[in-house]
Amino acid sequence: MLSNLYDVTIIGAGPVGLFTAFYSGLRSLKTKLIDAEPAVGGKIRHFYPEKIIRDIGGIPEIEGQQLVKNLHEQAQAFHPTIICGEQITKLTKQADGTFLIKAENGNYHYSKTVIIAAGSGTYEVNPLEVSGSETYTTSLFYDIKDVASFQDKTIVVSGGGNAAIDWAQALEPIAKEVHLVYRGENFKGHEERVKEMHDSTIHVHINHEITALQGNSTNLKSCIIHCNRNGSTTKIDTDAIVVNHGVKVNLGSMLDWGFDTSEYGILVNHEMETSVPGIYACGDICTYPRKMRIIAAGLHEGPIAINSAKNFLDPEADDVAMVSTHHESFSEV
Repeated sequence: MLSNLYDVTIIGAGPVGLFTAFYSGLRSLKTKLIDAEPAVGGKIRHFYPEKIIRDIGGIPEIEGQQLVKNLHEQAQAFHPTIICGEQITKLTKQADGTFLIKAENGNYHYSKTVIIAAGSGTYEVNPLEVSGSETYTTSLFYDIKDVASFQDKTIVVSGGGNAAIDWAQALEPIAKEVHLVYRGENFKGHEERVKEMHDSTIHVHINHEITALQGNSTNLKSCIIHCNRNGSTTKIDTDAIVVNHGVKVNLGSMLDWGFDTSEYGILVNHEMETSVPGIYACGDICTYPRKMRIIAAGLHEGPIAINSAKNFLDPEADDVAMVSTHHESFSEV
C-alpha cells in the first residue's frame, strides 16, 4: 500500500482544487486529485465555459473554459495523479491515522491527509417550473456552451443572480434583443454589474416571472410574463430562454464523513481545518464567518489548507512555501 499512499488527496478538480494541487506540488507533497465529473473544471466546465470571469486579481477578464485550461496546465507542473469520473462515497480514518477513500465504482485510494474542494457538492439545476417547458428542449437552456449560436436572436434570461446578469450582458452584443425577467426587485448580483445592465439595451422586467410558453410543436415562439405587483401579463416573442434559477446542492455521503457541517457547508477554522484532524476543506464547500464564495477566495483558501496539511504531516516544516519564482522547478538553468 505504501506506493499507493499519497500525502494529500484533493477531492474536487474545479478551479480551486486545481490550484490547490499546484500549491501542493510547491510544498513537495505527493498529490492526488479526484473528481466525479468526466473532466476537470467543476461547474465552470459544465455550466459556464464561455462565461467571462472578472473577479480574479490581475486578470481583467477571461473565459471560463480558458481559465480551466490554464489552471489544469498549472496544476500539472508537479505531476499530480489526476483521476476523473470517480464519485467518492466513503472516507474512513484508519487505525494508523491514514485515510481510506472509497469511490462509487469500488476503487480505493489511500492518503495521509484529505482536502475537500468539491464546490457545492453534487448539484442539480432548478428547472423552469412552467407547464409544457419539457416540450421546448431545443429552446430552453440551463447552460450555454456556444454564445455565437444566439446570434441575431431574441433571448429571454430568467433569474436575478450574478449568473443571469452575466449571461444577459454576454448575449447583448450578439443577440437581436435580450430580456431579463426577475421575480424580485433587488438583484443579487454585484452592484456595478447591475448598474451596467440597467445602462445597457437589455430590457429588464423586475417583479415578473415566466408563467407560460407558446409555440408550435417543439419550436418556442413566445413566453408570457406575469407582473407580481399588479397582475398584468406581457407577451414576449422569443427564440430561446436561458434559465438561471440556481441549483440544488447536496453534500450527499459527505455528511457521514465525521466532520461538522452547517446549512452552508463544511465548517472550518482559519487554518481550513475541519473538526476531523487531517481533513481540510476549501472553496465553496466550506464555511466560516464572512465567507466569500468567489473563485479568488478559494484560490487563497486552497494554499492555506495545503500549509495546514504540510504542518500536520511535518510539524517542523515551514508554515508556508517559498514564492514560486524562487522554486527550483521554475529557476533558469
